[in-house]
Amino acid sequence: MKKVAVLGCTGSIGRQALEVIRANPDKFKVTAICAGRDAVRVAEQAAEFAPDYIGMAEGGAGDKLKGLGVKGRIISGPEASCEIAALEQADIIVNGISGYAGMRPLLAALKAGKTVALANKESIVCAHGLVKDVLAKHGGSIIPVDSEQNAIFQCLAAGSHGEVDRLILTASGGPFRTYTKEQLRFVTPRQAGNHPTWSMGPKITIDSATLFNKGLEIMEASYLFDIPGKRISVLVHPESIVHSMVEFRDGCTMAQLSMPDMRLAIQYALTYPERICGEFGRLSLEKAGKLTFFAPDREKFPALDLAYEALRDGRRLPIAYNGANEVAVELFLQGKIRFTDIWEVVEYAMAHMDKGEITSLDDIEQTDRQARELAMRKGTN
Repeated sequence: MKKVAVLGCTGSIGRQALEVIRANPDKFKVTAICAGRDAVRVAEQAAEFAPDYIGMAEGGAGDKLKGLGVKGRIISGPEASCEIAALEQADIIVNGISGYAGMRPLLAALKAGKTVALANKESIVCAHGLVKDVLAKHGGSIIPVDSEQNAIFQCLAAGSHGEVDRLILTASGGPFRTYTKEQLRFVTPRQAGNHPTWSMGPKITIDSATLFNKGLEIMEASYLFDIPGKRISVLVHPESIVHSMVEFRDGCTMAQLSMPDMRLAIQYALTYPERICGEFGRLSLEKAGKLTFFAPDREKFPALDLAYEALRDGRRLPIAYNGANEVAVELFLQGKIRFTDIWEVVEYAMAHMDKGEITSLDDIEQTDRQARELAMRKGTN
């Protein structure tokens, strides 16, 4: 039985990870859960799964947990997720923390030699150099949970790294793939929050609509699988059934197909290298009817070109791409900028960043701060 720690347990990935664990009580034991501030939901989860450790990033939320009579050791404060990530008692860490905040817990888990089921692409994009060094030194491992990276991970089993010609990431295209440039200017947060095929958190849903999510995945795939950006392509696939593909040098392309349900990828990551029976949907191609693919419109959705630019730089620009986008999405959700301004904010931040290498966590954090300041300046002026 694997002992699992779930970071971001109240978010979309965390809740779905707990669903997988609930469905397989003979396979998994929840040894720890960790969240930010939602003490009521954490208390409900603790009552059901009886974890030994409960982490809350906000100290006040930890006090509230105690008042709710939660049993188990409560770890409160900004370092709670890092402490939970490095727990000796955990066999595998699910990192479902959204955005840049997931980076430090990932590094903490890998320094402790843990296997991480990673749903946080931003941490790889921003800290890829540090992650590579920590993996080499401490012997941890990463199994990607994002559906696209998980699909590539599975497809790569069909050949060696040297036999790979190209990685092909698929994208639903979001709800606005048929919109004109003019129509995109008037997209509202409510419209952008309705994804046509996936059920996700608010930030990643907006990123899917702008294709910034796919831009982050281009960089993540390059760093996770050691493939240069020029050999990574994107195809829009509205049905969201083919989750990604790997093209090998002999001309054979391997694809991973399944229902668009994140619990399938989470279960695979938790049980790897074993496959177990699942209850989260079987694919029926006869019901799907057809699978369609087409190239993304990179003029209407410039997030992809900005991602390739950031990947070519490989130093500060990936961090700027992520940090500026997080600020721009929040400004859009607050009604302070237009949907199409998100791209302009990120482009501005990338163009005005300081140059230089990234050699430490301090460098990453300083670069992230500068990117956010530049994004806020552009977005509020």
